Amino acid sequence: MRTIKDLEEQSIEGKRVFIRCDFNVPKDEDGNITDDRRIRGALQTIRYCLDRDCRVILASHAGRPKAGVYDEKHSMRVVVKRLKTLLKIAEKITLAKDVIGDDAKAKLKELKPKEVLVLENLRYEEGETNNDLEFAKELASMADIYINDAFGVCHRAHASVEAMPRLFTKDKRVAGFLLAKEVTFFEKKLENPMRPFVAVIGGSKVSGKLEALRQLIEKVDKIIIGGGMAFTFLKAQGYEIGKSLVEDNLLDEARTVMIKARKRKVKFYLPIDIVVAPEFSEDCAIKYIPAQEIPEDWMGLDIGPASSRLFREVLNDAQTIIWNGPMGVYEMGRYAKGSFKMSHNIADSYATTIVGGGDTADVAQRAGDVEEMTFVSTGGGASLNLIEGKELPGITALQAD
Repeated sequence: MRTIKDLEEQSIEGKRVFIRCDFNVPKDEDGNITDDRRIRGALQTIRYCLDRDCRVILASHAGRPKAGVYDEKHSMRVVVKRLKTLLKIAEKITLAKDVIGDDAKAKLKELKPKEVLVLENLRYEEGETNNDLEFAKELASMADIYINDAFGVCHRAHASVEAMPRLFTKDKRVAGFLLAKEVTFFEKKLENPMRPFVAVIGGSKVSGKLEALRQLIEKVDKIIIGGGMAFTFLKAQGYEIGKSLVEDNLLDEARTVMIKARKRKVKFYLPIDIVVAPEFSEDCAIKYIPAQEIPEDWMGLDIGPASSRLFREVLNDAQTIIWNGPMGVYEMGRYAKGSFKMSHNIADSYATTIVGGGDTADVAQRAGDVEEMTFVSTGGGASLNLIEGKELPGITALQAD
């Protein structure tokens, strides 16, 4: 995969450069950005192009708006505001009112060297998620060089990620600094990790992470399972799990994973106590109980304190830790303790710590541990696909002949 450093100075100097970014940042109820790591992660690539007198076109998606309908809450306006603060060139950054419409084309014509044009939310256009070639051609006509710096969407075959780069010659399509860093870090650490190597896997469902678990069993020394997916494994062992989230169709798969781990002498850890409640609510009674004693009419919503202590001991001798998925319903304050304690325990270790993006990065951010982690990915689904050994459409498109 060619990177931005492979571009010769004369081939980028003064050119129109299209940078596919991932500015899909979390916001609060008032629409204010709560975590701008993805924006800051793209700054190195943007500044590199501006320093070479490029006309920079930035494009990203945000949320899941209905195609063809302008929705203020999904607009790139708040991102542009933050970019102006971070880049400190407020007067040289403009926002187009559309993606490939009249306003975008008019502002592109007026764009001068060392200036930035931000296109509106790519997903306002139906052609983006449909990987439409005609839409990709419209985007490609805007630029001389294509740069993908959006690791978080590389696992999606969308027009600006997969179809568009193929319209550029191989020497005119490259990876930005952030994308190159993400791919290199994951490949390097997964191929030859320092041991003991521990995987911490959480989240709601086994189905989304089954293939990742199969791959990790081949590579790690210990696996810790938390979150809603733990109940599928607990039920597979014959325990009563009440009204907890479970995937009954994957009970056999769960048993197979545990048997495979045992055969490969991979230590496999499940929660030993659970925070349970009679309903999915923050305003009801809760209690800590052993994992074997979940009442039939209660549900598990977080790991308990004994599980947190056990998992901390499991992590004590780790030299490499990869973490993907929260330990409970961390969005609700009462059920966030398990996830926050896991974040603290990983941050306090002496291991190389790799945090998957998405919800996992959000947990580390809320827990105040981001600065203590070795590497926090900007892409949850993309990082999971790398662990699974899958090809990422966005990266494959950059490598195509």
